[in-house]
Amino acid sequence: LDSLREAGARLVLIGRNKEIAEQRAADINQRGGDAMAVIADVLDEGQLKKSLDQILSRYSRIDGLINGAGGNIKEAVIDPAEDLFSLNLDALKKVFDLNLFGSILPVQLFGPAMLESGGGSIINISSMASQRVITKVLGYSLAKAALDMYTRWMSVELSRRHGSSLRINAIAPGFFISHQNRALLTNEDGSLTPRGDSVIRHTPFKRFGEPEELCGAIRWLLSDESSFVTGQVISIDGGFSIFSGV
Repeated sequence: LDSLREAGARLVLIGRNKEIAEQRAADINQRGGDAMAVIADVLDEGQLKKSLDQILSRYSRIDGLINGAGGNIKEAVIDPAEDLFSLNLDALKKVFDLNLFGSILPVQLFGPAMLESGGGSIINISSMASQRVITKVLGYSLAKAALDMYTRWMSVELSRRHGSSLRINAIAPGFFISHQNRALLTNEDGSLTPRGDSVIRHTPFKRFGEPEELCGAIRWLLSDESSFVTGQVISIDGGFSIFSGV
């Protein structure tokens, strides 16, 4: 967010958690930026429509959309000892909905407004789990793989119908430590868990990514510097996706 603020972007933070969204918007404004928080669930069409009205009322236009909703839930994690033929299908569907339709629905509602404003750029958040088999996270992997295809499919259809005015791409982060995966990858003393060690051994850079290392690609995809780029899934992964382990 700071990177986009520094680039002069006016930011709208859409999320379900009112306290967090408003605090982040306030932090941006205190640093001299221009941000607002909008409370909505990305899987609720009615809430998103209200969000769109709020945004257009304040800023009159939308130039960029980053679909950041996603993640996994405990019930959808498949442990090695679990029966592969007794999967929790309801949990898998919830994860699939969040990671796929949690990006498609915002595009459905915000895309027309972007076209009316003259176009812009959409960024989806993919994952290494869409490119390589990563154990335990089946539902998440399926959804991100589908999101990659949606990104490519939608880019072609947008181009055929609207030329180069509205582009859509995705970034595929490698392994970054976050609140969601910290306990999976690191121990309380900061040492690596077996899973974390496996990730590092399969990452040529031999380290996890730093959040700011995502910023350059995001700024580039949102800007006119990438005006001839669409339908791409850009890996930011320290080489994880191209390393065979040998």
